[in-house]
Amino acid sequence: MLPRERYEQLEKDTLCEYACLSSQTKGREKPVKPCDLRTEFQRDRDRILHCNSFRRLKHKTQVFLSPAGDHYRTRLTHTLEVSQIARTMSRAMQLNEDLTEAIALGHDLGHTPFGHAGERMLDKLNPHGFHHYEQSLRVVDILENNGEGLDLTYEVRDGILKHTNMTAETKEGQVVRLADVIAYINHDIDDSVRAGILSEQDIPEKITSVLGHSKSQRITTLITSVINHGADNIGMDQPVSEAYEALHKFMFDYVYTNPKCKSEESRAQDMIAYLYQYYILHIEALPTQYMSNAYKFGADTAVCDYIAGMTDGFAVQAFKELFIPKSWTLY
Repeated sequence: MLPRERYEQLEKDTLCEYACLSSQTKGREKPVKPCDLRTEFQRDRDRILHCNSFRRLKHKTQVFLSPAGDHYRTRLTHTLEVSQIARTMSRAMQLNEDLTEAIALGHDLGHTPFGHAGERMLDKLNPHGFHHYEQSLRVVDILENNGEGLDLTYEVRDGILKHTNMTAETKEGQVVRLADVIAYINHDIDDSVRAGILSEQDIPEKITSVLGHSKSQRITTLITSVINHGADNIGMDQPVSEAYEALHKFMFDYVYTNPKCKSEESRAQDMIAYLYQYYILHIEALPTQYMSNAYKFGADTAVCDYIAGMTDGFAVQAFKELFIPKSWTLY
């Protein structure tokens, strides 16, 4: 047997009845010859891991814009934490860990520079709207690989699209959605403590008494709740779910709307707006791939594609080059 065939058989022998088997994938839009070494979901994971959009995540904001420190989360470290949490839950429930990992690694590929601030501005400017989960799917379907896309399997694409506010068709996709919220609520607390915005002691006792008094305890409690809830009905038990919702509200009130945390947000959004309006009026200034997309999909879509793909630093540099007068030398 080939290595791939052995692993496909291992999936059949060891995964639970609710798992999505790689040998039973609904396939790709462009069928390809099976790999001798890897299953279809392992292949998708590798395609995502090696793509340009994945590497750019390391220079995209998670919550804090341009933080003065090396230890604040970026969109890349967030993605890796989501993947680790999702894989832990998937493994414990005997779901397909490879499918879970592929969805987790690809779920935020369409995120804009400057985090959700950039997303909100593009959503406001684009007459068709803009949502990062839809853009993530567009990245893997159309934009990556010089416009050829990554040609991922149906199940990975479904999980990427539905990781925010829809229910994925696979249990693995549903696991990633919960892993996303478990990861971001806890690393946002960690970053907020580091920034001096709050302390662990500020979190209400009614929350900590259920979830725990540290990042490690909270993550363990949330993960354990999901695992114990079972693969047949992905979710959390009621006391933990209610405590999580209370924690999310606490974070929204004390962090996500905190002036210290969001002090540069309006400036970042102004930059996005200036860039958007400029490229709408100057399609010829876009790189060739995006200029072609403007004629194929419309200018608004192509400009969003280009801006959403920028890192924070690239967006700032583009703004400087277009709108800040260049210095000159007098002789």
